[in-house]
Amino acid sequence: EALEQMGYIQREHGGAFLKGVGSFAKTGQLFNQTHLEEKKEIAQKAIQFIQEGDSIILDSGSTTTEIAKLLMNYKDLTVITNALNIALILGENHGINLIVTGGEFKAPTLSLTGKMADSFKDIRANKLFLATAGISSDMKLTYPSLSDLVVKSAMIESASKVYLVADCSKIGVSAFASLGSVSLANAIITDSTITEEDFERLKELEVEVI
Repeated sequence: EALEQMGYIQREHGGAFLKGVGSFAKTGQLFNQTHLEEKKEIAQKAIQFIQEGDSIILDSGSTTTEIAKLLMNYKDLTVITNALNIALILGENHGINLIVTGGEFKAPTLSLTGKMADSFKDIRANKLFLATAGISSDMKLTYPSLSDLVVKSAMIESASKVYLVADCSKIGVSAFASLGSVSLANAIITDSTITEEDFERLKELEVEVI
């Protein structure tokens, strides 16, 4: 009630939704713009692992969006994505073979999720750059909804190597649905504020920390 009075949310039967999400969706902007400098640094590191001729999957999210912005000069690249904003960023580059999957539209991440996004099962990609809403205290990848799990699992199955791209603010944070251990990723690209404890826990799970 207090949040509604302040104008942040609109209440409805059984819950509430953020008022500002619709305006973000209309402009193709992501709702979550926090820790942007760290995300840009992660993106700069991530593109070092992308070569001409690669086929890559870019998950939806603010960090993967920063990666997409750095791919504009590539001449021979296949990009598969479930993010409408990433498709719009890369769509004007004729050197990129762009494949967009289908599914249920989610405004905050401008993404397509759910069982309709199972077209990933017919795809084999060299690399996946995977996002997450949070890495829980027991080192599980977590997401806002169950529909996210279907598409994330399909992406992981389709990729030869999985890079988790997540700034350190995501570590210790739990969202609603758990995909499984962070060890589903081969490597995590994160920022330099990672604690020694988290670094060692990831290494114990045989996740390369970049």
